[in-house]
Amino acid sequence: MDRLQAIGAAAHKPRFLLLYGSLRKRSYSKLLAMEAARLLEAMGGETRSFDPAGLPLPDDAPDTHPKVRELRELARWAEGMVWCSPERHGAMTGIMKAQIDWIPLSQGAVRPTQGKTLAVMQVSGGSQSFNAVNQLRILGRWMRMLTIPNQSSVPKAYQEFDEAGRMKPSPYYDRVVDVMEELMKFTLLTRDIAPYLVDRYSERKESAAEMSRRVGQTAI
Repeated sequence: MDRLQAIGAAAHKPRFLLLYGSLRKRSYSKLLAMEAARLLEAMGGETRSFDPAGLPLPDDAPDTHPKVRELRELARWAEGMVWCSPERHGAMTGIMKAQIDWIPLSQGAVRPTQGKTLAVMQVSGGSQSFNAVNQLRILGRWMRMLTIPNQSSVPKAYQEFDEAGRMKPSPYYDRVVDVMEELMKFTLLTRDIAPYLVDRYSERKESAAEMSRRVGQTAI
């Protein structure tokens, strides 16, 4: 129980990275992500968004590519993330998946996403669907993130935003507020103890065995 009590609460604002999955001039996934950013900032958070324009396909460029470096630096900076994708052909977009694929599971001794919170959202051009958010949840688990229970799916997104790009009042907007509130709460609850929450016995055991071999002892 003592280890579940944070040694000290972080003094800085909770930090959130927002990823969206479309390059269209009027991208509804981007508009929804920006609406989420406004809410998180109003709740006391700090947000940054990543523009996927110019990001190469995974393995089609070295990881020293400027856009890849930018994305990975933002992933390390963030304590929580929002992933928002359009649904295309019944799935998340390739643009969305490419961003996640460029974030490594481990980078040196650092796991850029492990233990960080995640909220998933999607927009659709037609009726409401949950295909994209379901896929994003699977990816969040694979990236060892703490994906919150709530989520947002906005159907007929072209009807839900005004000419200025702001989301109109509606039950869909209320759900976005719910999701961002939940993300903020989970982030505040877990960010100081995230390393302990995702600490794994199997990895500690492996690390101990490696150290034993390195120092020449039979057991540690």
